[in-house]
Amino acid sequence: MPRPAYLLLEDGRLFRGRALGAEGVSFGEVVFTTSMTGYQEVLTDPSYHRQIVVMTYPHIGNYGVNAEDEESARPQVAGFVVHEACARVRHWKATEGLGDYLARHGVVALEGVDTRALTRHIRSAGAMRGAIAPADVDPETLLAEVRAQPPMAGLDLSCAVTTPAPYVVPAAGAARHRVVAFDLGVKANSLRLLAARGCEVHVLPSTVSLTEVRARQPDGVFVSNGPGDPEAVAHLLDLLRALAEEGRPILGICMGHQLLARAFGGRTFKLPYGHRGSNHPVKRLRDGAVEITSQNHGFAVLAEEDRIVDAPALAVTHVNLNDGTVEGLAHRELPVVAVQYHPEAAPGPHDSRYLFDEFVARMDDAKGGTRG
Repeated sequence: MPRPAYLLLEDGRLFRGRALGAEGVSFGEVVFTTSMTGYQEVLTDPSYHRQIVVMTYPHIGNYGVNAEDEESARPQVAGFVVHEACARVRHWKATEGLGDYLARHGVVALEGVDTRALTRHIRSAGAMRGAIAPADVDPETLLAEVRAQPPMAGLDLSCAVTTPAPYVVPAAGAARHRVVAFDLGVKANSLRLLAARGCEVHVLPSTVSLTEVRARQPDGVFVSNGPGDPEAVAHLLDLLRALAEEGRPILGICMGHQLLARAFGGRTFKLPYGHRGSNHPVKRLRDGAVEITSQNHGFAVLAEEDRIVDAPALAVTHVNLNDGTVEGLAHRELPVVAVQYHPEAAPGPHDSRYLFDEFVARMDDAKGGTRG
């Protein structure tokens, strides 16, 4: 029998549906993504930690789940909301249905929701705290608990999703470069794409010291995506600036992009409802090309008239064609490049994977050749 349940937002708006996955109450920031596919990648993306994710595409779960499509070892979302969860799985790779997968991992979810109305509400009122609960939980009592949850602004969540200990992803074939990757919530496909380009990747916790990084003698540095507020991750700023000033090529994405901006004096701010989906148009300023990108972030770099505020050493390289926000930056003198979106998109558009090739090329230049 269907189990009645509901989603309650901090402004008191309530959306009814049916329980899916694990039983219980779950709290998080309610956000939406416009991706039509890739729900398993969404569920396992560490950038969604402590968020209840609403899928705008109406039919979710039709191709099931499998071990190959996970971006981390387990689901990271605080909750999951869909209009219709497909009961019948139709894919040769599928090993499990979506509902069973959510239940096995303890993810509280909701189906049968008018996700169109919910998305329109979030677009108007902004992302906000919320909770998924069974129908027998008193909404008034739950609302007080929702409003008692900490807001996303000011939270350092990278410490909750980073690796507890360093590990190495070997290069595919001969190792050309050694790359240190700061794990702020790294997605598995980023590491695969670096390894495929001949990089031996040393993945380090977000609490790593400059001494520990230097001990590995990296040819380049990768700063990953991750959840939370970049302003709360101030402990990495001096480290990133020091590595850049040593001439080590750096590539940052998402949270890494925001931290590199802040490391050189820039500021960040919280977007009303964020950018989440695999269809965001971004203009590359060097040649006017438009990349269709995959995105998942709630914060952005502050800019005025194509200039990053308080960071004259940084140049804007990419802009979002929907709202004009900064989507890419480069240091004017040091080998530092970063983008707000996800060039490792899996699944999703592959327009931006050239950024990994350019990162390897910068390491080649810094070394005066390649290591065979």
